[in-house]
Amino acid sequence: MYKEITNQEKARIPLEELLNRYPALAACRDDIQAAFQAIVQCYMQKGKLLVCGNGGSAADADHIVGELMKGFYKRRPLAEEEAHLFGELAGKLQGAMPAIALTQHTELSTAYLNDVDASMVFAQQVYGYGNRGDVLLAISTSGNSDNVCKAVQVANVKKMVTIGLTGAAGGKISGLCRHCICVPETETARVQELHLPVYHAICEMVEQYFFNEPC
Repeated sequence: MYKEITNQEKARIPLEELLNRYPALAACRDDIQAAFQAIVQCYMQKGKLLVCGNGGSAADADHIVGELMKGFYKRRPLAEEEAHLFGELAGKLQGAMPAIALTQHTELSTAYLNDVDASMVFAQQVYGYGNRGDVLLAISTSGNSDNVCKAVQVANVKKMVTIGLTGAAGGKISGLCRHCICVPETETARVQELHLPVYHAICEMVEQYFFNEPC
């Protein structure tokens, strides 16, 4: 008898594909799954994802937002009951999962680091944007980036869910975040090479969960 595949089961497929391609990430399975579940719960409660990091991790933060705010693998057409509200615009709109990269607000960041404290540029944005139940994804290859750790501290006070994405050592961030994905590399470039497939898989898993139309 045909059994319909649930959204949850569909969302597991990208994780299994990730682990097949990158067997070294097998030790991260539970943490990746936990991060996925946290983000799904956030979106089900109409929350948003905030993402921060420095250097290459800042680029990763922007990349993640790009995959969530528009179609990634799927077209994400608007539901019929919503599409009629937008008329002819509906055909060019796609389902969006609210996400903000804290790395892109140059005027705010430079003003804050000049006027207040450079180490607090992400923390201030978490304070301003974040609400209880939102998620902060904090990326640091070392796990010790001061401005990223301070952002996590503010998120914890605001009762947000905090997810770290770092290297094998874990660093300070692993002790601050509710969930932490520590990929099994220590050199910055190698850590970043594994971060990309991890967050791509998470983005695909979340998309599979919420959007059901064919790819």
